[in-house]
Amino acid sequence: MKKIYLCIDLKTFYASVECVERGLDPFETDLIVADPSRASGAICLAITPKMKNRGISNRCRVYEIPKEVKPIVAKPRMKKYIEYAARIYQIYLKYVHADDIHVYSIDEAFLDVTDYLHYYHSSEIELAKTIIQDIYKNVGICATAGIGTNLYLAKIALDIIAKHEEDGIGYLNEKLFQEKLWDHQPLTDFWQIAGGTFRRLQKHHITTMRDITCTNPVILYKEFGINAELLIDHAFGRESCTIADIKKYRPKAKSFSNSQILYQDYPAYKAKIVLSEMIDQLVGQLIIQDYFTSHISVYIGYSKDVIPSLKYSVSFATPTRQYTEILRSVLKEYDSRIDEGTPIRRIGLSFARLEKTKYEQLNLFQSMEKEEKNVQLEKATYLIRNKFGKNALLKAISYLPGATQKERNRLVGGHNAE
Repeated sequence: MKKIYLCIDLKTFYASVECVERGLDPFETDLIVADPSRASGAICLAITPKMKNRGISNRCRVYEIPKEVKPIVAKPRMKKYIEYAARIYQIYLKYVHADDIHVYSIDEAFLDVTDYLHYYHSSEIELAKTIIQDIYKNVGICATAGIGTNLYLAKIALDIIAKHEEDGIGYLNEKLFQEKLWDHQPLTDFWQIAGGTFRRLQKHHITTMRDITCTNPVILYKEFGINAELLIDHAFGRESCTIADIKKYRPKAKSFSNSQILYQDYPAYKAKIVLSEMIDQLVGQLIIQDYFTSHISVYIGYSKDVIPSLKYSVSFATPTRQYTEILRSVLKEYDSRIDEGTPIRRIGLSFARLEKTKYEQLNLFQSMEKEEKNVQLEKATYLIRNKFGKNALLKAISYLPGATQKERNRLVGGHNAE
C-alpha cells in the first residue's frame, strides 16, 4: 500500500510563541528571540515572518539587523517553548496514534497518515489543513506542511514546495519530484545536502539532482562511500525508511557527550576548569546509568580559528568510571598538548565505547571500598539534585572564576529556561 506522510513545521516557532504570549501577530510584528545579555553579537534563535519578508536572515546576529528595524527583543524561554510543543503534540494525537508520529525537532514532526485517510473520509491535503487549523485555533501558532509518498519527499515538499503554495501545503510523489525538482538549484536546498557535500559534488560538475542520476555510480561511491547509496536514492526521490523503522532503531554503540561554546575567550587555565566540570558531569552519567567507558575524546577550538583546533583521545585498557583516574588522564594530555598562548572558545568531550560490566579492574593503589563509596556518593548527589535542583549541590570547582556549570544548569538546550 502506498504510504502517505505529513511533515508539519511550526513557522518561526520561538518567535511565534513570544508573539502569542504578547497578543501580537507575528506577520505584523518585528520580534527576535535573542539573549540581550550577550549584546549585539548574540545569535537570533528566531525572527518573525515579517522580518523574514524584509530579507533578514533567520539565524542572523543582532548587529546584522538593519538599523531602521527596531524589533522587540524576547529573551529565550525554553521551558515555555517545550510547553507549547507538548500542547501541539497532543493535537497530533487527536488524529493519529503515537506509533505513527516521529518528532523530528521541537518545531517539526512527521505523521504517517496512510491508515487514517479512509477512516476520516479525507484526502491527505484535507487532513493536513484540518491539523494545521486545529493548531492555530487552539495554540495560536501558524504551521505549514509537506506531503509525500515517503519521509524524504514529505520533507522536501515542506522545505521547497510548501513555501510557494498559498495554503502553505506542498505535495510530492516520485514523478512530481523528478518533474519539478530535478533541475532545482542550489542543491543545498535539499535535505541532507550541506555545504561540504555540495562542494564535493561540484568537483565532479554535479549541481542538480538530475546530474546525480546521470553520474556513474562508481564515481559517487568513490567520493562518498556507502553514503552514495542514500544520495542516489534521494536523487530519484526514493526513501525506504519508515517511521516504524525509526522507532525500532537501536544504535550499536552508545556514547555520552557534552560541548560548550564559551561566552568569551578563555585562557588555557580557565578552559581547564570548564573541561574538569564537564568530566565530572559525564562521570556522573556513567554512574547513574551504570556504564563504564574505555575511550574519551576531547576537542578544543581556539578563538577565531587562529590555529587549528586540538583533538586528542585517551584510552583505558579496562573500562572505567573512576572520576580521579579519568580526570587525571584527560587533564594530563590537555596540559601537554594545549597552546597556552591562544585563547579558547569551544570545548567538546565524549565518552565512547560504553559498556555495562559486572567487574572493574583495580590496581594495587585503589580500594574497592573507596570506589564503592564514590559510586554511592554520586548516586546520592543525583537524588538531591533531582529533588532540589541541579545547583543544590556542586563541587567546589564550580565556584572558581571561569566555571560555567552553575550557569549552564539553569539552561535548557543551551538557552535560558525560564
